[in-house]
Amino acid sequence: MSTDTQKSREFTGRHMLIVIVSFFAVVIGVNVTMATLARKSWTGLVVENTYVASQQFNEEARKGRAQAALGWKGKLTIASGEVRYSVADAEGKPVPLHGVRVLFRHPAYEAEDKAVTLAASSSGSPGDTGEFIARHTPKDGVWIVEIDADAGLTSPFRDVRRVIISNGALQ
Repeated sequence: MSTDTQKSREFTGRHMLIVIVSFFAVVIGVNVTMATLARKSWTGLVVENTYVASQQFNEEARKGRAQAALGWKGKLTIASGEVRYSVADAEGKPVPLHGVRVLFRHPAYEAEDKAVTLAASSSGSPGDTGEFIARHTPKDGVWIVEIDADAGLTSPFRDVRRVIISNGALQ
């Protein structure tokens, strides 16, 4: 048997300093990483000015109720590199449109947003057509589609949808 005994190492002030500095370095590193990822992924901006948006809420709600009372239904088609939009009244008859603007908003990345102006289809005249078309293929994923269709009313017919695009087509 050996009589050699190992002397246990002492935990000194230097060791404690290393532990504390290491702990805070990890915490600060994680915070900086999370803040950087959050900043790059989304601005968090929903409206420019919340006060102004709150003041406009009642007017927007009134417009929404008036639009719902019309009973109109919009038809959005995205396929084969084309975006098509038309509106039908409560009886299913096409509503003549004068212009259509579509905004594809990405739910998380403002930089991906894309506005598309649709043109009257060849089957109708620009001032009196039921369908509007544009060449555009949105990236695959989830999109918020905001459609403003000019039907000759005091404000545009507004249609907002959350859609999924897969292989360039609406799912």
